[in-house]
Amino acid sequence: MSDEPRLSMKVIARVHSDFPEKFGIPRQSGLVPEAISRIVFEEEYRNAEALRGIEGFDYLWLIWEFSENLRDTWSPTVRPPRLGGNARLGVFATRSPFRPNPIGLSSVKLERIEDDPETGLTLVISGADLMDGTPVYDIKPYIPYTDAHPDAASGFASAPDKTLEVNFPPELLRRIPEKYHQALIRTLAQDPRPSYRQDGDRVYGLYYAEYNIRFRVWNGILTVCGVEFRQKA
Repeated sequence: MSDEPRLSMKVIARVHSDFPEKFGIPRQSGLVPEAISRIVFEEEYRNAEALRGIEGFDYLWLIWEFSENLRDTWSPTVRPPRLGGNARLGVFATRSPFRPNPIGLSSVKLERIEDDPETGLTLVISGADLMDGTPVYDIKPYIPYTDAHPDAASGFASAPDKTLEVNFPPELLRRIPEKYHQALIRTLAQDPRPSYRQDGDRVYGLYYAEYNIRFRVWNGILTVCGVEFRQKA
């Protein structure tokens, strides 16, 4: 009905990560556990009481917005990248960002809580699959005995059975601070390319932190061929 009340959600926080663009972001949370992000609360929600007890949980659920995929229309079927972009499945049978409501769900590890003099308590998390600046609508504790189902069927979205070998020439790797090395190499190994683009001659660019990483893939080996510094926005 047109006069039905609609839920109005407020952005409670934003994620600050080393992924300034969509390209290259891990396709699911947990695939790159070395990737460190921070959850910074909006001023209205910078209340330490709201986080009382959160330190007792190892993992959290984040409910967030696909802020780069906002649109007024929707389609009942989508083309999952995992299937090469050639097969259509129902939108509710996928995690596609193109949904009636652009809401995402991620499980992340809570590494620690920091107290920033300007932004208050900040949650330092790992394994997030979120772009820098992603709006967060809610945070809930992950409870293993109810939230984990290790024997559940996962349809077409089974765990990836292989990753790429990464050839990162030492002279290029030295251009990047060591603190980024593990997360960046793990991200590249996940093969950031779209599944339908497997041409070995093409050079791709992945923005990570303040760096543009240029690479190409051939015979299962990803070779980094350039590193350019860029100022993080």
